[in-house]
This record gives sequence, C-alpha cells and structure tokens, in this order.
Amino acid sequence: MTFSFLNSFIKRPKRVVILGTSGIISTNLQKKLKKKKLNFIKIGKKNIDFKNKKSIQFLKGKIKDNDFIIFISAEAPAKNLIMKKNNILICQNICAAIEKKNFSHIVYISSDAVYSDIRYKIKENSATKPSSIHGKMHLRREDILKSYFKNSLCIIRPTLVYGPGDTHCGYGPNRFVNFTLKNKEITLFGNGEEKRDHIYINDLILIIYKCILLKAVGTINAVSGKVYSFEKIAKLTNKIFRKNNSISKLTRSGPMPHNGFRPFDNSLIKKHFKEIKTTKIEEGIKKYISLIK
Repeated sequence: MTFSFLNSFIKRPKRVVILGTSGIISTNLQKKLKKKKLNFIKIGKKNIDFKNKKSIQFLKGKIKDNDFIIFISAEAPAKNLIMKKNNILICQNICAAIEKKNFSHIVYISSDAVYSDIRYKIKENSATKPSSIHGKMHLRREDILKSYFKNSLCIIRPTLVYGPGDTHCGYGPNRFVNFTLKNKEITLFGNGEEKRDHIYINDLILIIYKCILLKAVGTINAVSGKVYSFEKIAKLTNKIFRKNNSISKLTRSGPMPHNGFRPFDNSLIKKHFKEIKTTKIEEGIKKYISLIK
C-alpha cells in the first residue's frame, strides 16, 4: 500500500472514535484532540472486552456515520500465542462491528516489529517476515483490516515510542528515565551495543493528527531515521539528570534482538510531514524528564 492523503486541504472530522484508551499513544492523542477541540470518544476495556463477541453489538451501537476511527487497542507487547490469538480476535470483532457502518476512515496503529531483520535501512516496502510473535500479530491484523477496508485504511508503524504517558517501562529511554528518577541502577543487556530507532511520543501524535485531518491512506513508518545504542541512551540519561548512577551489564541469555541493528529510511515522513521535525534523542529525553519531574 502506497501512502498518500485523500484530502487536499485540512478537514476536521465530525467525530473521532479511539478504540483503546490507556496506553501512551491513546492518552497523548486524547490530550491533543482535546487541545484542538476536536470531538472524540474513547472506548476501551473499561467499557467492553473487545475479545468478547458482545463487543460487536456494543460497537455497532456506538459507531455513527462519518466517524473517524483510530484503532489502537491491543494486548501488548504480545509475548505468547495466547496473546497473539487474543489480539487477532479483538481485530476480527472490531471489523465485524464496523464493516457495514458508514464510517469515514480508519487509522490502525501497528508496529515496526512487522519487518524482517535486515542489515540495511528498512522502508515501507521492505520484507515483512517478522520473527517475533508481536510482529506476526500486528502483520496478521494489518492483513485482516486490508481485506475489509483497504480504500479507507491508513496503517502507521511506529518504532520504539518513548515519553510521558508510558505504561510499560520498556527497555530503553522509558525505563532508563524512570529508573534514574528513582535513583535506581540502569541495567543493560550485554554491553547495550544494539542500535535502535526511537520516536518521541509528541512526534508520533503529530503524525497521527495530520493523518486524521488529511485522511491518509496506505502505510507509513513513524520513525526518526536515526539509530542510537542503548548504552549511549543510558549515558545520556545520566548526563541530563546530572547524576552518576551506575550502569550495570547483564550477560545475554540469547541473541541480540534484530541482530543488534535496526535502521529506518524516513523519506516518507520527510516528504509528507515536512512541518514535523522529529525530535533528537537528547532533546526528547530532556523534554520527557521536564514533564515528569
């Protein structure tokens, strides 16, 4: 799926429906829509269990004509086959609920985990043969959505997301910032030498917001185009906090994820989101710290 905008000018949808309410992406998107005074509702597990067949009728009663749908809901990260199955069921139920609805558009928040491990920069058309359960889950959900809504679907594949609102404390900036804030030691796997792309949450939200206003279709990677080692990020975090907390290293129990190198080509972001200057890792960590201190 190539990427483009259906709208040639900004058009605010009548209403945005956010499926998934509690994660870093959803909570920050809600803040953005509220700030922009864009009408939205959020539906999550506090309202209904999307794995339950009852959610189909529930959503049919909630979705209105011309609604713009943001599909974020997931059991993430998917670590086992049960979680994979649950996530696919969530997707199937949501599709069953909205397939005959006259909604406006749908944006699915996927993951860069769908891509194969390669040694050169990953593009939107790079091979998608993921080795992880999480990647396979997202790829299957993408295929299901395409089979229903190809002409009104935008798929956004973020790389590792960091910033305020994080709920997972995942390895990388989120964990390092939170541990340093609590005067806890940062622990690296191996020497922390693997290099990954990270995107600051505000940048991702700006991308999603423009996709809403201009009705994006196709697939795009939400990436910075830069890679940093986890060791460098850990040291940067200490430096910004002006602390000398020790950084320990754990012997790896398995191979480095993605062969230790995961760079992305950000040409599409530069082409279609010229007004968005992706945040450099040091600046992003500084912003993150200033907001949670």
